[in-house]
Amino acid sequence: MDSSANQTVPSARAGNLHAVTASFLGWTLDAFDFFVLVFLVDTLAAHFRVSKAAIIWTITATLAMRPVGAVVFGFFADRFGRRRPFMANILFFSLIELLCGFAPSYTVFLVLRALYGIGMGGEWGVGASLAMESAPQKWRGIFSGILQSGYSIGYLLAAVAARFVLPLWGWRAMFWIGGVPALLTFYIRYRVPESAAWEERHESSFGAILRATARHWKILAYLTMLMTFMMFLSHGTQDLYPDFLKSVHHLTPSAVSYMAMLYNIGAVIGSIAFGQLSERLGRRLSMITALILSLLMIPAWAFGQSLVVLAIGAFAMQAGVQGTWGIIPAHLNELSPDTLRGLIPGFAYQLGILLAAGTGTIEYALRDSLGYGWALGGFEVANIVILVAVIALGSEKKARSFAMADG
Repeated sequence: MDSSANQTVPSARAGNLHAVTASFLGWTLDAFDFFVLVFLVDTLAAHFRVSKAAIIWTITATLAMRPVGAVVFGFFADRFGRRRPFMANILFFSLIELLCGFAPSYTVFLVLRALYGIGMGGEWGVGASLAMESAPQKWRGIFSGILQSGYSIGYLLAAVAARFVLPLWGWRAMFWIGGVPALLTFYIRYRVPESAAWEERHESSFGAILRATARHWKILAYLTMLMTFMMFLSHGTQDLYPDFLKSVHHLTPSAVSYMAMLYNIGAVIGSIAFGQLSERLGRRLSMITALILSLLMIPAWAFGQSLVVLAIGAFAMQAGVQGTWGIIPAHLNELSPDTLRGLIPGFAYQLGILLAAGTGTIEYALRDSLGYGWALGGFEVANIVILVAVIALGSEKKARSFAMADG
């Protein structure tokens, strides 16, 4: 008995590590597929003979379709477990991303980016629930930060591709690389176990999931509001920043790529550091602390006149932005009901995206009347002040047990 038990524990721990790793890689590769586009605005506008605003609109279309993916894959994750919907989701978004590289016209490209949004919308919720349910309680904060840092690493990898792949093989190859995540399904199939928390507590039918969701509408509404302002924070500071650097400061494409690599290193550091800090200070106080850092960096980030000041501002800005985000996987999963953890965190996350889908379009329009710096900086000052209030007025359930074996 004792020998068998001793053999089971390392195996379970290894399985949990594989689950967190798979979720991290899935989010990293998904983020890469999304952020490839922000480095191609000028290139695609010229190729398809449309305005830059039309290309930016495809970003909005991607973001707007993400709630559809959250609902579809979230329902399946709560009904049938995390693994199989997770694999199906990765295959779906990888195929669509690959097809984007073959788009013959702007219309086809727009449709494909909208379809890609469905895949991107499903990935985070299912992957985050799998990772957080697999992480030990005492490590949930840092694993949350590691998981969310995949978003910044994906952005960083997209910047690397823009610097080295784009000049050599052109824009289509940037999307063809997006087919690589499909290989991750083999790793999930053979290494990642099903969530023990899901096996212990799950609804018996889709109808039961719907009824449970209706009962918990208040927490869904709060999380949706929180995620809306969180999306204003991330997409408002990231999506147009490469174009801002090109248009206002006349940086070359290679310089923009290096700048993006730098500020995404800051984002990764911030995500992990504040995720770990949240185990000591709590989720809400740590998020507010990260937001204050971002607020203080806005003058350098949006109005810096030298490359050094811009670089410092961008690095620290994204350390704060993603420091706030690094706590989100743990925070949302801890606040969500046990039987709806596959649906509610991802659905709230993606409803937030839907409500904030026009962020880039709004900021780009404000640029005409306010100037690019004030369009970005002013938007984020207002957003951060509101977001601090939303977080402060909310609740938290740090270190809440997910499975019977916890604690």
